[in-house]
Amino acid sequence: MKLITNRVYGAEDILPADSYKWQFIEDIMRKQAQSYGFKEIRTPVFEHTELFDRSVGDTTDIVQKEMYTFTTKGGDNISLKPEGTAGAARAMLEHGIYNDGYPIKAYYLTACYRYEKKNYGRQREFHQFGMEVYGAASAFADAEVICAANSIFDRLGVQNIQLELNSIGCPNCRPKYTAALKEYFGRHRVELCDTCRSRLERNPMRILDCKSPICSQIAKDAPKVLDFLCEDCSTHFEEVKSCLDAAKLRYRVNPAIVRGLDYYTRTVFEFVAKDIGTICGGGRYDGLIEELGGQHTPSLGFGMGMERLLLLLREQKIEIPEPPVCDLYVLGIGEKAKLKAFNIIEGVRNASLIAEGDIVGRSVKAQMKYADKIKARFSMVIGDSELEENCAKLRNMNGGKETVVPLDEGFFNAFFAAYVEESNSSLLEQLNSMKG
Repeated sequence: MKLITNRVYGAEDILPADSYKWQFIEDIMRKQAQSYGFKEIRTPVFEHTELFDRSVGDTTDIVQKEMYTFTTKGGDNISLKPEGTAGAARAMLEHGIYNDGYPIKAYYLTACYRYEKKNYGRQREFHQFGMEVYGAASAFADAEVICAANSIFDRLGVQNIQLELNSIGCPNCRPKYTAALKEYFGRHRVELCDTCRSRLERNPMRILDCKSPICSQIAKDAPKVLDFLCEDCSTHFEEVKSCLDAAKLRYRVNPAIVRGLDYYTRTVFEFVAKDIGTICGGGRYDGLIEELGGQHTPSLGFGMGMERLLLLLREQKIEIPEPPVCDLYVLGIGEKAKLKAFNIIEGVRNASLIAEGDIVGRSVKAQMKYADKIKARFSMVIGDSELEENCAKLRNMNGGKETVVPLDEGFFNAFFAAYVEESNSSLLEQLNSMKG
């Protein structure tokens, strides 16, 4: 059979066999965010293109080369979001969330879109977890956000991930650094790629983030931003490091980190894994809210790539718990028995347990095979004789033990008792294996 179409290049389907892995990670992310006082924000998948031009920066690769931009039937210039921060900041301003008082702490799980070459751990549609803080200028806020990101790696059991830290200054000290970069890269103008030559006058820091091998090699000997920090930025950076030291979180100062977005100021950081690259990146963007039309609001946050994080877990052979299995599979033989089975199944589901029965017309033998395939914990057959006697055999699929249970109101007490007994036995076996 030939399909009408396949998925778009650079987009992946998350199938039922794998979706539980995403749900497990997302659940940890939500719980860690909540433990740090963050609440969820959900913003549209598309925004006015001007938002990203102003926030991300019109000299970045993202805006110049990678955004999905189109004109609507109404004539609006729209772009799919390439990252999560700009939309969250816009929503904070538009809805006046700042009136609730600072700090504002928000987290999101969202799909993002960048038109770039598909490669290992990078898709054109990708998913990002992010945390944003508005209204906090303290170095403790920087350290708290970094620790929040690290707590997710700790909860997942990730090893050998390097925290890299830098400061890229503020509007007071950045001009001197920009002038030094212009002078340095100006001497290599002929060797730079066309894109970087256009950046030389407008934003030479973007050259440091260029992926071209030639530009990257030239950038290695460029002036280091840490040598140009003003006293306030230098003090702030030292305070951030002191906070991380107090939290016993190891890091490496890397002056080459500038991040790929124009809105960053002062602290920038990345969590990097060998052979995969940056898993999480973020920092401070004190001028972003003002750039979008609001009052000056110190802000910071990070974005964490879900696809890369899943790759990292696979590389490090970190097992994700299997999803819950069916608690009870009920087979009904005959029309009346099927109705009774349906009634019992719904009752078990109403107790927040997983129950299933046949909905595709399988034979009894095929149903038993299916119950085994889905690893049902218990099974039960209801036929004419069971209806007549008003009882049936509840079978533990793990050990084969059978228990006679009533089919009236007493069924649920009998089933739940067997369920608890089986659960305790499984837990005891697990504890004994751990002792062994």
